[in-house]
Amino acid sequence: MLTGILHIHSILRYILLIFILLSIYKSFSGWFGKKQYLPGDKKVALFTLISAHLQLVVGLILYFISPTVKVGMANMGAAMKDPALRFWSVEHICMMLIAIILITVGYSTAKRAKNDETKHKRVAIFFLLALVVIFLAIPWPWSAVARGWMPGGQ
Repeated sequence: MLTGILHIHSILRYILLIFILLSIYKSFSGWFGKKQYLPGDKKVALFTLISAHLQLVVGLILYFISPTVKVGMANMGAAMKDPALRFWSVEHICMMLIAIILITVGYSTAKRAKNDETKHKRVAIFFLLALVVIFLAIPWPWSAVARGWMPGGQ
């Protein structure tokens, strides 16, 4: 079960990455190109929001069933001294929550904005900030907490 959920989480990251990059591109080009905020722009931002929240749900399931997190939570003092345990028990989940909050705030404030420029601007800025946080929270293959692009289990 753990391996299957981990694979779903790994696949969903690519879907989220595609949507967030597309949203950022459309929003910056709309903002600087002084374009209307069209229903297609809103749909791409909405699909980004949905994929981020879906990724969150799968990630939370992983968090609560992960043996690595259980070891880290059993002794937080020791976990803080171990880079891998600290990353999986605290850093990854905190940064990803921040990224999802940024995406949610960006989408919500854009939805309520009065003009098209503000809508594009809010999505562009908040989603770009979320993308930076996501890139900081990814367990890159060259990092101390690496587990590969399509892991077999954690």
